[in-house]
Amino acid sequence: MGRIIAIRWLVVSATLATASACSRDGAPGASPPPGASVGRTARDARTAPDLAPGNDSFPGARAAADTSRAAAGDRPAILFVGTSLTAGLGLDPDQAYAALIQRKLDSAGLRWRAINGGVSGETSAGALRRLDWILHPDVRVLVVETGANDGLRGLDVDSTRANIDGIVRRARAEVPGIRIVLAGMEAPPNLGATYTTRFRALFRDLARRERLPFIPFLLAGVGGVDSLNQGDGIHPNVKGERIVAANVWRVLEPVLRAAGTAVGR
Repeated sequence: MGRIIAIRWLVVSATLATASACSRDGAPGASPPPGASVGRTARDARTAPDLAPGNDSFPGARAAADTSRAAAGDRPAILFVGTSLTAGLGLDPDQAYAALIQRKLDSAGLRWRAINGGVSGETSAGALRRLDWILHPDVRVLVVETGANDGLRGLDVDSTRANIDGIVRRARAEVPGIRIVLAGMEAPPNLGATYTTRFRALFRDLARRERLPFIPFLLAGVGGVDSLNQGDGIHPNVKGERIVAANVWRVLEPVLRAAGTAVGR
């Protein structure tokens, strides 16, 4: 990561670390509390209804999921599991990169539907715990963006690696044949060169070992650029989201083409 990005991470890391402490992670093995608001836990990126596939502890969640799937016909789903960077914190739902990916899918004639499963403040441990109730059989491609909040908190790199590895293994066990795309992330430089180097490498190493299509850095071309970020200096604005969507699409499109689900096939 370049000098400008490093400085930006250093400035905002303390603020974001405090905010991330207010996440929904809860205790290990915890499931979402009954009656809690689904919010941005998982939503169709086109229509943006609140849904949590496979989770009955949310009133109306199952019905919303069934309605969304019925409206989508036989289109398989791409589930984006991520943090506030995926949820589109500070933006309208249709401005988040998952929604922009849906537009690219439609323009390319690819019969997929994008589901935004981003949750602000979530760590990789939270993403692993949440996977069971947002991953359903319609999901044929999983895009994993997690770890940013681990880095901001300075959590153990080996634990983050184990959590992401667990996501990959659990997804493959629950949905045989699922294709998984991994997005890389950076840690703030105030944690030291050793930590940031190990943190960066964990994503690359996992992608290589598990043979996953890899987005080297989700915020490439956006991180550290004031004009492409919101006031906090870390969450992309509307212009920044377009670049993030392009970063994702560059890796995701070949995966979808290889799956052979273009319109007319």
